[in-house]
Amino acid sequence: MAISGNSGGPEKWSSRAFLWQILRGPWFMLFAATLIMSAASPMFGLYSAEIMSSLGYDQTTLNLLSFFKDVGVNAGIFSGVINEFAPPWLGLSIGAVLNFSGYFLIWLSVSKKISTPLVWHMCVYIFIASNSQPFINTAAVVTCVKNFGGRTAVVSGLLTGFAGLSGAVITQLYHALAYGNDSKSLIFLLIAGLPAAVSLAFSPTIRIIKVVRDGNEVKVLYRFLYVSLGLAIFLMVITLLQNKVGFARTDQFVITATIVVVMLLLLPIAVVVKEELNLLRMPKKQDSDKIKVVVSENSKLQEFYCKNMFLPPERGQDHTILQALVSIDMLLLFLATICGVGGTITAIDNLGEIGTSFGYPRNKITTYVSLVSTWNYLGRVASGFLSEQLLIKFKFPRPLMLTTILVLASIAQLLIAFNVPNGLYVASVIIGFCFGAQWPLLFAIISELFGLKNYAVLYNFASLASPIGSYLLKVRVTGYLYDTEAKKQLGASARAGERFNSCYGVECFRLSFIIIAVVTVFGAVVSLLLAVRTMKFYKEDVCKVPAEGGGGAGDSGG
Repeated sequence: MAISGNSGGPEKWSSRAFLWQILRGPWFMLFAATLIMSAASPMFGLYSAEIMSSLGYDQTTLNLLSFFKDVGVNAGIFSGVINEFAPPWLGLSIGAVLNFSGYFLIWLSVSKKISTPLVWHMCVYIFIASNSQPFINTAAVVTCVKNFGGRTAVVSGLLTGFAGLSGAVITQLYHALAYGNDSKSLIFLLIAGLPAAVSLAFSPTIRIIKVVRDGNEVKVLYRFLYVSLGLAIFLMVITLLQNKVGFARTDQFVITATIVVVMLLLLPIAVVVKEELNLLRMPKKQDSDKIKVVVSENSKLQEFYCKNMFLPPERGQDHTILQALVSIDMLLLFLATICGVGGTITAIDNLGEIGTSFGYPRNKITTYVSLVSTWNYLGRVASGFLSEQLLIKFKFPRPLMLTTILVLASIAQLLIAFNVPNGLYVASVIIGFCFGAQWPLLFAIISELFGLKNYAVLYNFASLASPIGSYLLKVRVTGYLYDTEAKKQLGASARAGERFNSCYGVECFRLSFIIIAVVTVFGAVVSLLLAVRTMKFYKEDVCKVPAEGGGGAGDSGG
């Protein structure tokens, strides 16, 4: 087979050459990144109950373990530095090794194949496992953001959206593999093996590419978005059906549904082939008009010089790492993220225990936990694409959108605090959406205020706000107050065999989520202050700052 170009000459391309063009092209790289992200972020709720029951942990201990998971997920400074100095495949390979090693050790522990580990051993295991995510995410997301210039919100929203769906995707694969109720096998086979295998398989394709700007980029990104929306809607529908109707795990419906999920994950390859055909047919006279993303190769040692750390350039220009870290804008953004992400992740990681305390049946709790993954995805893509359109058309500042998201999250936390009828369902939807929506906004604000030159390091530094907020609100507040109430109930209970780590009633979480709601509102005020400080900057034509040379926010395709 030969494919004729439309460049005014007799040039013909063989099928092999065309296949090579596809595999080496930017769109296949984006497709590979979506698959990597779809497998790289397993939800703690998928296996936390098994750890709690197998090892006899109370809620404070489980939340401590969850905190170390959050630290691992967000402790990405080293992965950011690696990404600046080394090719992305190295970060993906390191992430694959960490993922498999950590979850394999957890599997050995909960399966009793090794002696029961001490709590700090389990904390180390889950830190190792979850620390794979910043290596994988940085390699995939930062590389794509740099390749596609200043479309940070759109690209990061799309890719982190696929990461938000990973929990639902992995759960569906687990159902189809018919492992029954053996969640230990899920930990080993899917959470340990799948992210590692996918990352290693596609690592050669993730790299910095000189991207051709043909004016069609945004349309193609939207096509990826439409496919992901179809996947999200399908996952939501089958999740509701499977939990409501109670299909058996080996039922033909589940197997068919899983096949459809896999097909939808692979469907963007059709978009890739179409775009590569368009590129093949592009007249050669356009070659001189190609705009290329050039990554600056300046010495990284200059980024740590203290001489000009308090003399930053204007907003939107490339800051050194130290200039960005000591800026008031970064401190405000970091504090708002501690409050916002800390509160929402506390709700997500305790959703199962909240439902049990409030007396919800198990099938409803499972449905809520599963739907959080879908709404997490919707929050990420909505904030990424919507904030881009609002900024382009109305000069609406992204920090102001972040303020709106935090106010919405505080309302959901109050629904939990007072156990409003059907409030847990509504709260799970809102909190899943708000948790996801914060991340593309955070990453886009960083790229717009401080430039793309040191984006990998700053991207991971900002993520450290999550474990700080998680520790303060999840471990020190929620876990402590839950266990205090559980012990109070045990002392007043005459029921034999009552476990000290079980708590029932709205009192288990009421005070915790009132505190969390107040903290989240404070975060909204801080974000509003950042919006006021950057209002003039966002009123300017931010979306047309040149992306060449690694500078600024780049052309956002307005």
